[in-house]
Amino acid sequence: MAAYGQSKIANILHANELTRRLKEEGVNITANSLHPGVVTTNLFRHVKFFNGLTTMVGKYFLKNVQQGAATTCYLALNPQVKGVSGEYFADSNLSKMSEKAKDVELGKKLWDVSMNLVK
Repeated sequence: MAAYGQSKIANILHANELTRRLKEEGVNITANSLHPGVVTTNLFRHVKFFNGLTTMVGKYFLKNVQQGAATTCYLALNPQVKGVSGEYFADSNLSKMSEKAKDVELGKKLWDVSMNLVK
């Protein structure tokens, strides 16, 4: 779960760094990050206990796939967010990022490490 959390922070850092670089280059493209919510998926299909729990109880507490996709669709299609970039959304609303996710230097470092890995 710690690695999963780190990957989510990395997604936000990447979007923020991409936004910074696009603005610096004068490119009119937006990049945002989002939390879709806790969605009923088959993520735990190989862990019988969690899969069973998700199937039985999740439908009352978790989002379905369509609800989980709503914020992504909102950011892609809604004219209200035209020109909005470098932000974080949840439930189709602007949301607060953690302090770590706002760390510009960490975002630059992640970008550089990523670029070196794909060379």
